[in-house]
Amino acid sequence: MKKVVDVSLPIGPVHPCFKEPARIKCETAGERVIATEVELGYVKKGIEKIMVGRPWQETIFLAERVCGICSVVHNTAIVGALEKISSITVPPRAQHLRIILNELDRMQSHLLANYSYCYTIEHETLAMYLLNLRETVMDAIEIMTGTRIMAAYVVPGGVREDIDEKTAAQIRAAIDHVETELPRFVKMFSTGPMIALRSKGIGILSIQDAKESGVVGPTARASGIACDARSQDPLYAQLGWHMITRSEGDNYSRIMLRFDELFQSAQIIKNALATLPGGTIRLGGRITAGRTKHTIEAPRGDLTYDIEVDENGQVISVAIQTPSIMNVEVGSHAMMKNLASAADVTSTFISADPCIACAER
Repeated sequence: MKKVVDVSLPIGPVHPCFKEPARIKCETAGERVIATEVELGYVKKGIEKIMVGRPWQETIFLAERVCGICSVVHNTAIVGALEKISSITVPPRAQHLRIILNELDRMQSHLLANYSYCYTIEHETLAMYLLNLRETVMDAIEIMTGTRIMAAYVVPGGVREDIDEKTAAQIRAAIDHVETELPRFVKMFSTGPMIALRSKGIGILSIQDAKESGVVGPTARASGIACDARSQDPLYAQLGWHMITRSEGDNYSRIMLRFDELFQSAQIIKNALATLPGGTIRLGGRITAGRTKHTIEAPRGDLTYDIEVDENGQVISVAIQTPSIMNVEVGSHAMMKNLASAADVTSTFISADPCIACAER
């Protein structure tokens, strides 16, 4: 009888299914993958170090460049931290505009995550449908801010630009289009037999493992953990936000939860546009000395900026904790073990929506 030899199988760092470079080292026994380890370090930028000694005006641009996929939320997080230090008030209209932009950003990120998963399991038709639908959301972001990615829209005390009724109508039309098209794609995913074989019962993250690992965002909520930083913002509740969770904890659950949140984000945007108050979009204020820790809900989970500035507004220290730091780690030690084949390693890794640029900063 032929002996089965255990093999160390490397996946990446360059892989057609990965949006960003990462290396997964797999320990196999025959076809089965019994353990994995994720190796990062391919896109380290050192942005935290670059920020030190620079004025706050430069750091809000640097924060956006931590990650191109979720640049809006990094911009919002660092500005929120500076406002907390300096007791700067944000007018109601600007608060609504920030939520509209951040939910548009969440929608494009979730669509990209689900596209990546469908592409990984070789359902390229659905993948391209989702990627095309994402362009509608990206167009709405461009209409609102003037650019698709590095907008620097959120500034201390408010936002950089207002929107008029014509712009609001264009954003509504984009959201209506997404809400019209999305149910068809969700049905394709939820009823596809091939998708079920590649997704249900694969990459299970139990609620116990999720609690012990500190996993956040949709990855945690898909395992039954009700954690979302938006619960701390009363305005979100007024605009129709509520906690969405699932209990299965597998690849299928994580993708379906993002689909669920896409519909919710669309409704929040429409409610924010419908109740958009009048008034100014920016109040004055001076950045003062101090230190704080500020957390908001990024598309992938809790994003925290721990920042200290001096009396001149220059950064003394900054530490950025991104959600992918925890999510990549739990993927390696809980989700990507005892998998039936190496093909399930890539799909499980992608199902957690890892952002390598955020993790490495």
